[in-house]
Amino acid sequence: MSVIDSLQTHNAETPIVKIRDLHKRFGRTHAVHGVSLDVQRGEVVVIIGPSGSGKSTLLRCVNRLEVPNGGTIHIDGQELTNNEQQINRIRADVGMVFQQFNLFPHKTALENITMGPIVVKGWEQTRAHALAHELLVKVGIPEKADSYPDQLSGGQQQRVAIARALAMQPKVMLFDEPTSALDPEMIKEVLDVMLDLAGEGMTMLVVSHEMGFARAAARRIVFMDEGQIVEITTPEALFTAPKHERTKRFLSQILQ
Repeated sequence: MSVIDSLQTHNAETPIVKIRDLHKRFGRTHAVHGVSLDVQRGEVVVIIGPSGSGKSTLLRCVNRLEVPNGGTIHIDGQELTNNEQQINRIRADVGMVFQQFNLFPHKTALENITMGPIVVKGWEQTRAHALAHELLVKVGIPEKADSYPDQLSGGQQQRVAIARALAMQPKVMLFDEPTSALDPEMIKEVLDVMLDLAGEGMTMLVVSHEMGFARAAARRIVFMDEGQIVEITTPEALFTAPKHERTKRFLSQILQ
């Protein structure tokens, strides 16, 4: 059984992520305005929309990096609350990959990946190292185990960041525009890893402008604007017959 297979063990009919009437404000800015969304186990949901539409804020609320002003979020049936112990426990089930790689510069790729399992989960070093090597193979850079971040390309650093998130054996992976900081020639290597994860059944909530990835991997696409969900549909329906005029205008700009 693979690392991913071992994570998909629950009833597929119950949403693993359940968001209801979520609100997040920054001063007068209503960044997320009444968003409700379910994500099923093994599903890939891609969130698209213009800058400032609330996409990244929504993800950060799911991982509790931002505290919502209203609404509820359930992860695998457990509600995120203000109880720090509960938040930390649930957060361990939710891996997140950011725009920037956020690797520890003084640690090797292997050390970056093993830190979470050793420090947070209390794993023995041997066990953590075995998993880290398996994950480096999965993301296609097993030869970079002893390399430091400044010895890696941007694409390689992001693949280490993905492996680091997977090392915590999350039930859900969040990706916040993971290719936006990469040079064009490095984007494909990261998207290929994400496509492999999707093919293995990893539950993924992805903010991205990569429409090719959305077409290939998403079961559903969510279009957001001004903090709200405008449209939720399949990739085929979105790209061939979007329902809302705002969606049509957005697609006409990015698909030129």
